[in-house]
Amino acid sequence: MKVGIFGQSYYPQTQKYLQQLLGVLKKHQIDIRFEKKYLEMIIANEFIDPSSDYDSFESLDKTYDLLFSIGGDGTILSAASLVKDLEIPIIGINTGRLGFLATIHDNEIESRIEEVLNGNYSISKRSLMKVEASENNEKLGPFNYALNDLAINRKDTTSMITIEVWLNDEYLNAYWADGLIISTPTGSTGYSLSCGGPIITPKTNSFVISPIAPHNLNARPLIIPDDTEVKLRISSREDSFLASIDARTIAMPNNCEIYIKKADFKIGLATQKEDSFLTTLRKKLLWGEDKRN
Repeated sequence: MKVGIFGQSYYPQTQKYLQQLLGVLKKHQIDIRFEKKYLEMIIANEFIDPSSDYDSFESLDKTYDLLFSIGGDGTILSAASLVKDLEIPIIGINTGRLGFLATIHDNEIESRIEEVLNGNYSISKRSLMKVEASENNEKLGPFNYALNDLAINRKDTTSMITIEVWLNDEYLNAYWADGLIISTPTGSTGYSLSCGGPIITPKTNSFVISPIAPHNLNARPLIIPDDTEVKLRISSREDSFLASIDARTIAMPNNCEIYIKKADFKIGLATQKEDSFLTTLRKKLLWGEDKRN
């Protein structure tokens, strides 16, 4: 078995998590590869000796069986840009805060990784959105996909912006607001939820349109089928606005049009079989621990 390890940051407490992970992987004689920048980071922090023989990767290929993401949910969003359409499951080890996507916690790393290596896990397939723009499309980067959401926000102004929306070329509305979120089911528990959007289970074939602090209080979140093609036209008093694709934020020119449609591939998140979406939802967001006798 060949696995990749990826992270975006290194803190003092990260050392013990990595030691536990590497201990289990080495015990099972797993072929371990670190993402290149992450390996450089942990060498700089003296976790690994510069003379170590760990291999690294800049991009993944189909020879990898799993990708371990070390961090919070934001790290998993970045990990998706490495996996792309390769169908490599991502396993999130939560060293962040909420851990809605990264479900393995610091006090259970060894036992959970043992179970994963023994095949005791399931894969939750998650839809993505493809995002394109009428201007400066190259700014969106080589991986112009969102696992969570696309958020449009005002830039350098206290004035609201206007976001006109078309669904399959049919005009929907002009939102006068601080911004607008187009969310996947995965992203429905993130920014969209904090703006009053609904929680959507991962297998639901839908997107959510959620206005951010709209001027018209009658403007409410809208659930649409995920085969809908969405067009946005954004106008502002400033020369530009902000488009955030998951963890990446780009300044785009005023009156630029943004096009969103469902990606033709999905990302697989590996979880323990007993860790269903509803179990995580109950623990993290809603009702606390299961109260059934």
